[in-house]
Amino acid sequence: MSERAELLRMSGVCKSYGVGTPVAAEVLHSVDLAIGQGEFVALIGPSGSGKSTLLNIIGLLEPMSSGEYLLQGRSVASLSDTELTRCRSDTLGFVFQFHHLLPAFSALENVLMPAMIRTGRFSDADRQHGLSLLDRVGLKAAADKKPGELSGGMQQRVAIARALVRSSPLVLADEPTGNLDTHSADEVFALMRQFNRDEGTTFLIVTHDPRLAQRCDRIVELVDGRVRPTDVHDMAASKA
Repeated sequence: MSERAELLRMSGVCKSYGVGTPVAAEVLHSVDLAIGQGEFVALIGPSGSGKSTLLNIIGLLEPMSSGEYLLQGRSVASLSDTELTRCRSDTLGFVFQFHHLLPAFSALENVLMPAMIRTGRFSDADRQHGLSLLDRVGLKAAADKKPGELSGGMQQRVAIARALVRSSPLVLADEPTGNLDTHSADEVFALMRQFNRDEGTTFLIVTHDPRLAQRCDRIVELVDGRVRPTDVHDMAASKA
């Protein structure tokens, strides 16, 4: 990691399932990971290596079994359930392989859903912000269209706008281009890269696509639940 202000740090993080049962298994083994503000990081590894589990822990969707996780300098383990929910809402945006847009709502309403969930409504200012985000992802004209009226690539662009609507400093993307053709995947990747460069938003992207991974600032490889130190490398020098 280059000399950036630290956004998150994990030290010795382990995750086990079925503790105390005959089928107990440790999925993550003493993971150390640091990500700086404004980084654009790829997380790669074979199926079953623990990538989704690690992303869920980073995203405060499930707890670690042991270790230390600091998010913006705060120990996650010390947060109450209410504080975890607030932290997730204020700090994290999510983009998934399957966009998870709500079919009964328009593109704009889907973008504004995080505000709706938090406050039960959205203001005129929220609406204008949502329209601005849709404009930036090239979909302002489709603001009133339902997801079923949009292509897969367009739906994923709506999902990116939704992840950014609360100006979250960290966006976690789990195979965001895995369900798209090559052209649409390149468009979606370029949009995320644009927000990273223009807004300083940090991205951690799980991908199986080596083309996209090589276009990130840094690659972190997870193998059998462990970060492989020799394969964690900074790509910045090669792009300079």
